[in-house]
Amino acid sequence: MISGEVLAEVTRGGEVESVHAGHVVALNSDGSILFQKGNPTLPMYSRSSLKSVQASAMVREGLDLEPRLLALVCASHAGTQKHQNGVQSILAKAGLDEHSLQCVMDRPLDEELRRTSQPTRLAMNCSGKHAGMLVTCHINGWPTESYLNPEHPLQQLIAQEIEMLSGETISHTTVDGCGAPLFMFSLLGLARAIRTLTISSDSVHQLVVQACRDFPEMVSGEGRLATRMMQNIDGLFMKDGAEAVNVASLHDGRTFAIKISDGNARAIPTVTAATLKLFGVEPHEVDENILGGGKPVGTIRATF
Repeated sequence: MISGEVLAEVTRGGEVESVHAGHVVALNSDGSILFQKGNPTLPMYSRSSLKSVQASAMVREGLDLEPRLLALVCASHAGTQKHQNGVQSILAKAGLDEHSLQCVMDRPLDEELRRTSQPTRLAMNCSGKHAGMLVTCHINGWPTESYLNPEHPLQQLIAQEIEMLSGETISHTTVDGCGAPLFMFSLLGLARAIRTLTISSDSVHQLVVQACRDFPEMVSGEGRLATRMMQNIDGLFMKDGAEAVNVASLHDGRTFAIKISDGNARAIPTVTAATLKLFGVEPHEVDENILGGGKPVGTIRATF
């Protein structure tokens, strides 16, 4: 994947010190392209920004959870006790516990807990997705020990959901950081998938999106980007992912997707806020300061 175009500049003392290049595409409510920078048609990994689509495939195959827990299936959660308790509640629906999870062990994303906790599978930010996968397998009588195999029935159905919503063919499959299959298609395909999810009349899609809107604290965590933006902007759905990916949609189908090419998420809040402004939406974000001697001497600013 080429580096794209500069999306954000980091300034210090009035001069540009660093830049973050990447790709962004914003869609109008009718699906036409409002704005693009870089090349959003290049194949990319959507990482965790795709979890709502994965969850949709699970719900379609019988996963039936209260909205709070369904939001957790879509989450890259902070690993707080309420998140871990929620994962246990999902697993309990199939008579399972954390030992059934095959996500990697990790510390919570919550900064304080990350310093003071030991790695576990429950604390791993994708444990909600993995719990949902396991319960879906249990419901359908599919093997649980191989649920991460790309050839597993569940993963095949997830791939079909991705292709249906994005309108693209998956070009490559590998392994995500958590151990689940990871599918490659374009950033434009990701934006189209989330737009379709948002405006779909399919009750499965509406359940998934509304669960995330209603319980944004389960999707990420207090103070984290996706949670605070969904709390502050009426009708917004947002899901970020590793390696600096972010996708969001408004209730009328206006949607955008972002990928910072170097994988550094530092500029994601700034670029996200600038893209929302293209839609005439106030992001309610405070500019991020660059410090020198403990005092603000610069900022991160979008180039559009």
